[in-house]
Amino acid sequence: MRSGFSVLLLLSLGACSERQPPALPAARVLQAPATGSATHEQGRRIYNFRCYFCHGYSGDGQTLASTYLQPKPRNFLATATDQLSVAQMREAVTHGRPGSAMQGFATVLSTAEVNAVVDFVRQEFMVAKAVNTRYHTPENGWPQHQRYAAAFPFARGELPLDSPPETLTPEQRAGRRLFMATCVSCHDRARVRDAGAPWEAQALSYPRNGFVPGDAQQVDTVSGASPYHLHDQAPQLVALSEQELQGQTLFQENCAFCHAADGTGRNWIGSFLQPHPRDLTAPAFMRSMTAGRLAGVIREGLPGTSMPAWKSVLSPPQIQALVAYIARAFHPLAAAAPASKEKLIKTTPQSVAASP
Repeated sequence: MRSGFSVLLLLSLGACSERQPPALPAARVLQAPATGSATHEQGRRIYNFRCYFCHGYSGDGQTLASTYLQPKPRNFLATATDQLSVAQMREAVTHGRPGSAMQGFATVLSTAEVNAVVDFVRQEFMVAKAVNTRYHTPENGWPQHQRYAAAFPFARGELPLDSPPETLTPEQRAGRRLFMATCVSCHDRARVRDAGAPWEAQALSYPRNGFVPGDAQQVDTVSGASPYHLHDQAPQLVALSEQELQGQTLFQENCAFCHAADGTGRNWIGSFLQPHPRDLTAPAFMRSMTAGRLAGVIREGLPGTSMPAWKSVLSPPQIQALVAYIARAFHPLAAAAPASKEKLIKTTPQSVAASP
């Protein structure tokens, strides 16, 4: 089962996109740092655009994303400057942290931008313990947010959402009703005593009506007008071999989520990932891609990208079936190179423009 949160997390990582961080409206900044330099404010914009979803607007790591991640995102407010050096932080931002959700930004941020965001985090959170930015402000459409105060204990996880009614005060019961009516759509990871059976979320934005990559039927008019729908149509192929048919099923059920049903990576999710998923139809890339090299990338993944290793999920014959389908559906593969040259793609800014 693919968790609905995987979609949310991927979209959040769309903060790692090719767009430049937008200027933060002045009304949303509650506390300016002592420095106030242009570099510091550049670091703030980068942080608020790319880092907040996991680490929190104010660096405390108390986010919805953090409830799904292990290890948890670092709480910078609880980290002293002598516990974490500037060099360590720059290394983590540049190259990521293996075994965690912290990805490297070497292909996204320049060295100057990495230094700016690291210096901002150290000054703003580790030294000044500043608020930085709040979400529930009048500027963000939340006038008089304090009127929801009765629901705050449930949003913060101080009270389990499934507490027996007789254990709650009348005010707390009213707060729970308010939370369920107003807050739960965003704070859906409120603390409970019994999590119950796993559930699979339906996307609140495109794709709608249960549409999944590879579906041939038309979706609703809003989604049908979307440019993403064009790339969620699988190629119509005839006379596929048994191996290619297996590969087609595997690709559309697993790979199309990021690479799009047509292999271009220009679908809804693919447009948010950075680096973008590899366009498997692009001659500039595929004309030099061999079957062995492609199988290796599928098997081992690509460090520094969202391309995971599938060796623990797919068997070698299934990987070969995927390779056969990709070669038939999207672009012919090159002749095999000598064994000594059959290596995985190096993760350079040019080669990781996207993952295969």
